[in-house]
Amino acid sequence: MNRPNRSSRIYYGWIIVGVGLVSMTFWFGVRASFSVFYVPLLEEFQWNRGESAGVQSITLLAYTVLAPIVGGLIDRFGPRRVIVPGILVFSFGLVLSSYLDSLFEFYVFYGVVMGSGITCVGIVSYAAVLAHWFEKKRGLASGIALSGMGFGTFLFVPLSQYLISSYGWRFTFLVQGALALAVLLPLNFLWLRHKPHELGLFPDGRNTSPLEKDDIGIPRKEQGGMPIKRILRAPSFWFLLAFPSLAVVGIYVVLVHNVRFLIDKGVSPMTAALIFAAAGGISSFFRIFWGHVSDRIGREKTYTLGMTSICLGALSLLFFDMMPDKVFAFSFMIFFGVGWGVTAPMFMAAAADLFKGKVFGLVYGLVEGMIGVGAALGAWAGGFIFDVTGSYRSAFGLAVLVFLFSCILMWFAAPRKAGKDGE
Repeated sequence: MNRPNRSSRIYYGWIIVGVGLVSMTFWFGVRASFSVFYVPLLEEFQWNRGESAGVQSITLLAYTVLAPIVGGLIDRFGPRRVIVPGILVFSFGLVLSSYLDSLFEFYVFYGVVMGSGITCVGIVSYAAVLAHWFEKKRGLASGIALSGMGFGTFLFVPLSQYLISSYGWRFTFLVQGALALAVLLPLNFLWLRHKPHELGLFPDGRNTSPLEKDDIGIPRKEQGGMPIKRILRAPSFWFLLAFPSLAVVGIYVVLVHNVRFLIDKGVSPMTAALIFAAAGGISSFFRIFWGHVSDRIGREKTYTLGMTSICLGALSLLFFDMMPDKVFAFSFMIFFGVGWGVTAPMFMAAAADLFKGKVFGLVYGLVEGMIGVGAALGAWAGGFIFDVTGSYRSAFGLAVLVFLFSCILMWFAAPRKAGKDGE
């Protein structure tokens, strides 16, 4: 690829944002569509809900183990050498899943193989890249890229439901694998770049004065940052690990089980899928909105507003369980979508504010690893609570509780006290 002209009107960082947006669409779209595969697999194989939801937990545990490794490898070798092989494994796992005939095979093909590959095209990879391309507009850039998570839910959930209803779940796994290979592989191979100085550029597309760079033209900020030993001793790092993982416990209680819950309450499968998809679509817009707002008023205040909304979304499901009025299904769709939109952009932006530097990929990999633990716990806990109590009521109450604690811990992490560059 030719080196871009510095005077080009379009800063290349926004192309990186676009690559991230499409990749996030696939990453989260495939993960979110588990909820619509979950229903026909339960019906065909008669597995119980806890052990079936455990497959998603295995996927997330694979993410937990591999996310720090992926982040560290990107720091050392660059994103394309990590992401491109990951796409191949990701697609292969989906193809294998179309042939499964037992719960054990589901755990291996989907949970381990697909779960390992999808980690390489997950948020940790693009967080490790975008942190270098943006500083002043970090919240906005993160929000735009991560809006792909909502688009993924909006596109993949109803598409997967339609394909499953029309052609079966096996064919749908094959379609997902083929699409990932056809779209993600060339996009990331051709367009992804690690740091702006590789193309003779600087963060945010600004013109950097000679005093701000060394004799090889790399901004000093890009070379430094805290050493990992110092980061591990910082209290803010441990709060940074805690607040996203707690939030994700509640998110995955809802993500994995909301479609099954709505169907149990008399909502048709397609309507339940569309409600979930619409929540994802709403979250896409609000990922951008919250990212931009956080650049203005700060990460903590923005996160507090979003967590208030997501609590109302989870409470809507709780009220729907007690009083099956469709108004609660639609209030869930709106409030959960609005609040869900604040999560990933604030996770990424707060981490970059605090600890951006040459080991940021490893740092954010550790954050995403803990997020994987929270997601796995939430996916399993929702099914376990239902198996024990015969209801999702306590599960949705748990979601509200962890959202509130997450909000408190964000204030203790305190990205507002860090320099914009995490130094």
